[in-house]
Amino acid sequence: LKEDALNIATERNLDLVEVAPNANPPVCRLIDYGKFRYEQTKREKESRKAQKIVSLKEVRMRPKIDDHDLMVKGKAAERFLEEGDKVKMSVVFRGRELAHTDIGKEILDRMADELSRVATVDQSPKMEGKAMTMVLAKRPEKPEHKKVKEAAVS
Repeated sequence: LKEDALNIATERNLDLVEVAPNANPPVCRLIDYGKFRYEQTKREKESRKAQKIVSLKEVRMRPKIDDHDLMVKGKAAERFLEEGDKVKMSVVFRGRELAHTDIGKEILDRMADELSRVATVDQSPKMEGKAMTMVLAKRPEKPEHKKVKEAAVS
């Protein structure tokens, strides 16, 4: 059986390729292996092109940040989210400011509320050393539901 398949492959100037070795009996195909490998690498290249690499951008603030400055930081974060990146919002504390981490949490919660239409909280605010951080990700787009038309029965 194997010899017959090999003979047919050599007659047709093709290669005998085992497709499913674990099947019972093993499945083989007669194909031009060079062409098969070329098309396979071409498909892999196309799939790599379609991938979007998500990077993490950081927006740093201080606890004494003013309202307008907070708005500017929010717009920068929104721009990063629209580009498809994740945003790490950080409130950096120095010296005695560490005693008032609640102010940092309020700032991060306020930013999460302002960006809630374009972003979801990926990681809630938590202390990391002398900084309180929160990670935001772009809100997934909802697919539009198609209305199902009911057929009228006559």
